[in-house]
Amino acid sequence: MTFKETLQKHWPEYLMEAWGLGMFMVSAGTFTCLLESPASSLLSAIPNPDIRRALIGLAMGLTAISIIYSPWGQRSGAHLNPSVTLAFLRLGKVKPVDALFYILAQFIGGTLGVLAMVWLIGIPFTEPPVSYITTVPGAAGKSVAFGAEFLISTVLMLTVLRVSNSKRYASYTGLCAGILVLTFISFEAPYSGMSMNPARSFASASVAGSWKDIWIYCTVPVLGMQAATLFYRLIWPKNLVHCAKLDHSKLVRCIHCGYEPKN
Repeated sequence: MTFKETLQKHWPEYLMEAWGLGMFMVSAGTFTCLLESPASSLLSAIPNPDIRRALIGLAMGLTAISIIYSPWGQRSGAHLNPSVTLAFLRLGKVKPVDALFYILAQFIGGTLGVLAMVWLIGIPFTEPPVSYITTVPGAAGKSVAFGAEFLISTVLMLTVLRVSNSKRYASYTGLCAGILVLTFISFEAPYSGMSMNPARSFASASVAGSWKDIWIYCTVPVLGMQAATLFYRLIWPKNLVHCAKLDHSKLVRCIHCGYEPKN
């Protein structure tokens, strides 16, 4: 197909990707405000920051799972992340034109999600400690944030590839991804802010007008997930990569592998 034909036929999936990351950002902003904003009674009701962070992790893990297994998530493949899209592009499972529009949609959708939170919640969302839910290195510094982002990005993508290409466990890919999001927010967030996603970090930074150390979050997740594709090929050289979807429902079409549901 030509560039124009691809856009005309695949635009619904692009919009679904924008919707997915937009909803993820709205959920992240909402639960962070509920548990961290001084304007929320939950901040004093749950004084332990580790417990609050674990609750945010639980909420975001469930959000990720809900989006991945939603009808729209099943149709687009629920990448929600340029790093994931680029990893599948490298593996030859996403066409370049689709990858381009997926990434544009992710950046736009994430940014619209943050803008929606500014409009809906206002000061509790924009002021510290929530601060537009920007991702910044923790007290341990930039080098630790760099290493932590690389590690969690690699682990997430390697898990997605291993599970999604297993006949027995493929349907659990979204669940595994959600559990990793929960775990990383609960335990890794103090080191890097837990991004793994250039579009997610860009969305918060662009609306906040705060670009501090944004290069870490725009480059390291990509490097980590590219490394995961290499590790996957080295560790499981005989395993095929079947498709670029995290959940391949038989009820909806797939623009990546060409599957069409039977009438």
